[in-house]
Amino acid sequence: MKELEYNTDDSIAALATGWEESALAVIRTSGTDSIERAAAIFSNSAGMLAAEGGRIIYGFVIDPETGEKVDEVLAAVFRAPKSYTGENSVEFFCHGGLPAVATMLSALKKGGFRDAGPGEFTMRAFINGKLDLTRAEAVHEIVTAKTPRAHSLALNRLSGALEERIDGLKKRIVDMLSKVELLLDYPEDELDGQASGYPLDETELSRLCEDIECLAESFRAGRVFREGVPVALAGRTNAGKSSLFNLLLKEDRAIVSEFHGTTRDYIESWINVNGIPLRLFDTAGLRASENSVEAEGIKRSGEVIADAGIVLYLVDSAEGLNSEDETFLEDFEDKSRLIPVWSKIDRGGNSVPEGFIPVSAMTAEGLPRLEQALSDSALGKKGLDDEVIIDSIRQRDLLSRAAEAVRTVQAATAQQAPLDAVAMELKDAVDALGEITGEVSSADILNNIFLKFCVGK
Repeated sequence: MKELEYNTDDSIAALATGWEESALAVIRTSGTDSIERAAAIFSNSAGMLAAEGGRIIYGFVIDPETGEKVDEVLAAVFRAPKSYTGENSVEFFCHGGLPAVATMLSALKKGGFRDAGPGEFTMRAFINGKLDLTRAEAVHEIVTAKTPRAHSLALNRLSGALEERIDGLKKRIVDMLSKVELLLDYPEDELDGQASGYPLDETELSRLCEDIECLAESFRAGRVFREGVPVALAGRTNAGKSSLFNLLLKEDRAIVSEFHGTTRDYIESWINVNGIPLRLFDTAGLRASENSVEAEGIKRSGEVIADAGIVLYLVDSAEGLNSEDETFLEDFEDKSRLIPVWSKIDRGGNSVPEGFIPVSAMTAEGLPRLEQALSDSALGKKGLDDEVIIDSIRQRDLLSRAAEAVRTVQAATAQQAPLDAVAMELKDAVDALGEITGEVSSADILNNIFLKFCVGK
């Protein structure tokens, strides 16, 4: 098997907080001899060596080459296995000025620590049994969460909800496999009163397959909460796109004017709609233009609209639908990502056509309905009906593999196929689920996961 990218025998150190000026900074260390190495450059060396796990002590970090004080710190001592990584560890709380942080890291390197790589602390936590792979991945998801709702869902995975769900599915498969293998070993015995000698229940297999597939399908919602969805505001000039952009953003970001062609290029910003991160684009009004700058802006806006996950197409209610609007709406191929908006309803105007959402950017009338439509479109028809979701392609593919194996077992059961073939498929399903939690894993998989983390995690 390929070796892991990092040598887990080393003592490592890294800045756990951002590389920017702040009141405080946290520098994390870990390794079998990390406490001894940290004590060697600490003014209260004896106190650190004698400290019990979970104790905080005060002192100065000393440059081991010059003997000069580097910074006044608090040092939190953790002893294996009661630490984040499961190893001995010291975390330094120092002043947050960048020169202070740099000299602290320099002193630690002189004291025998090496720089930690991306995700190396969490990798060690996984290797030492402190986290399964689903919880380890959730650590990264919490750090990168774009909304409180996304943070909450990632925290749910970190608490072990996904691991528990996977373990439950695996136990059901293992129970089936045990029956099959028992009958293979003792074919002359009846099992659970089934004289036919076939131990699996088709209804139970069907429910199991549905449960696995349901969890795999939650990847869509998981990806939405992790990555967000690009949303383009489209329509003719002066349709109210910039006003709606500002309303959704809750600030005056886009220039609003009664003159046509004010928006010459798209602008964008992240918004939070019902806990879903949306990347909102205000695009240039769609029209023929001889102005080269505006024409280029319209061209770029067209590219944004084509790539958007959701398109809000605005029509000014006072002007009503014209041939350009009708052509756009008719020619738009994927209607599932199109939301027609009847804008400026505060000014009166034409009656609302079927399928349009009436909205006023001035009074916010219709905003709750529009936000719900955005949520429904982002999450799809099934929405989010479970707090346990997956958000990585790796997890989805492994669940799909497990479901496929169970479907094969279903077909084999219906045909009363040889049990040795059934056992192989059930084992493959167990292995696939084991890869999700990390019970079955390779160095390539681990390196690919943890190298995406920030340094200090």
